[in-house]
Amino acid sequence: MTQGPIHLQVAVSYALPRVGLPAAVSFRKWVAAALKGRIREADLAIRLVDAKEGRALNRHYRGKDDATNVLSFPGQLDQTIKLPRGVTMPLLGDLVICAPVVAREARDQDKALAAHYAHLTVHGTLHLLGWDHADDKEAEAMEQLERQILSELGIDDPYAAERPA
Repeated sequence: MTQGPIHLQVAVSYALPRVGLPAAVSFRKWVAAALKGRIREADLAIRLVDAKEGRALNRHYRGKDDATNVLSFPGQLDQTIKLPRGVTMPLLGDLVICAPVVAREARDQDKALAAHYAHLTVHGTLHLLGWDHADDKEAEAMEQLERQILSELGIDDPYAAERPA
């Protein structure tokens, strides 16, 4: 585990009206929480999109003809980009978050919208770090880590409602 402050550059772009969407500062906080103790410096981009763009990206990159909540595009951690004043940081990757899907899921799952955005941002950031959920063992490990990170942010277990009573 790495210690010390995280040097983080998060670029957030909104490809749809920002009304009701979290501010860039919130996304930066959620990314920093996911990276804490795992990586010391990184640069990543988050793009919030509408259903049309989300669907097109999901179809192109994953072969699935529907919009999904979050897509992760890992960068190369050994590549760096030049920032002002000669600072360089590893390029972690990009997240694409489909706002209408997130809103629908939050409503359908009776979750606070901001908490759902936080969860999906943490989830996507962990994918950028190499975490996956291709099998049950990986899924449980990733979900446990998400629970821990979200708990540190004061956010309830996002998987609690999905578990049988």
